[in-house]
Amino acid sequence: MTFKHITYPDSGEKIKNNNGVLEVPNNPILGFVEGDGIGPDITAASMKVWDAAVEKAYGGQRKVHWAELYMGEKAAGIYDGDYFPAETLEAIKDLTVAIKGPLTTPIGGGFRSLNVSLRQELDLYACVRPVKYYPGVPSPMAKPEDIDVTIFRENTEDVYAGIEYKSGTEENKKLAKFLREEMGATFFEDAGLGIKPVSAFGSKRLVRMAIQYAIDNNQKSVTLVHKGNIMKFTEGAFRNWGYEVATEEFRDYIVTEQELWDEHDGVAPEGKIVVKDRIADITFQLLQLRPAEFDVIATMNLNGDFLSDAVAAEVGGIGIAPGANISKEVAVFEATHGTAPKYAGQDKVNPSSLLLSGQMMFDHIGWKEVSQLIDKVYPQVIADKTVTYDFARLMDGANEVSCSGFADALVKKIQAS
Repeated sequence: MTFKHITYPDSGEKIKNNNGVLEVPNNPILGFVEGDGIGPDITAASMKVWDAAVEKAYGGQRKVHWAELYMGEKAAGIYDGDYFPAETLEAIKDLTVAIKGPLTTPIGGGFRSLNVSLRQELDLYACVRPVKYYPGVPSPMAKPEDIDVTIFRENTEDVYAGIEYKSGTEENKKLAKFLREEMGATFFEDAGLGIKPVSAFGSKRLVRMAIQYAIDNNQKSVTLVHKGNIMKFTEGAFRNWGYEVATEEFRDYIVTEQELWDEHDGVAPEGKIVVKDRIADITFQLLQLRPAEFDVIATMNLNGDFLSDAVAAEVGGIGIAPGANISKEVAVFEATHGTAPKYAGQDKVNPSSLLLSGQMMFDHIGWKEVSQLIDKVYPQVIADKTVTYDFARLMDGANEVSCSGFADALVKKIQAS
């Protein structure tokens, strides 16, 4: 494949995707987008750790070959103002797996969000956000060690998908007229209008991925989170479609919560995953009071955005929260925080969100020895109180280090492991 500005490394082979099953060579080419603001700092630091972990895990028998891709401000400088070049999308599809730093969305027109556009253009329908506690990380929770949950957030539908009509526009007036005169709806004049599509197709494929993840990772429960008590035909339908997927496609692996009490006296049969549902607002409360009750959560776009950030705050903040946007064909892993432009180029911030997203990426391609190695040494460095400024200000006796210094501490632990 020929590109204008993107160059693949001379060595390395592309990952192949055969109907959702990855064929990963020992020398895969992985795409990376450096990102804006603090992106270059955290990307350089993370890549240092990833490469060290690969070298340690496989003794030189495997190696990642990195291909730089362009989005955001760096892309605009290369592609004559284009923040979202088409060839980057083609390269991501061609490489199958990529990782990106935080991106700036241009102000004053164009894209609503580069991140949202990427998800929609590549149909990355599942935003996957694992949240767990690492001992020693400052947390507001009394028992943060109870938090270990993976949130599957539907990416393509719901009000968050952005089907909106600005107050005063002709499109808004046309829709408002139709809703009032044809559908009998009542609402205030000059209201901004948004559409909330929730489909069986979109809901079922998201829940299907969540349940399969629970099976593959020996999880005890999958919770469908919704506001179906009020929005019965969208969020309520999501709940119902989720149960349909569970009972029709995964019958040998699951038991519903209703069946749990009706047939099993509240005790899950050996090897069965409990599929249950909770109202969204109650879930926020339960994730603080009884977080151990949640293993995997499947929910819609807006609920998932709120919940994933809220739970991340319980274990140290969004700065250490990893994430990915995944479809059957493509996976893009990402830092889940913003660009923090005031810290750009200062080698200051915590690289953990991107670093741990890379850990997810290695799990995704089947290089679990790499992710396990990072998972082993990360809490060791935290326990040594060798941390960036965000943690140092919350710890007594911390050894505050730079972004690259934190990466160096991890590499040292990896090499000594």
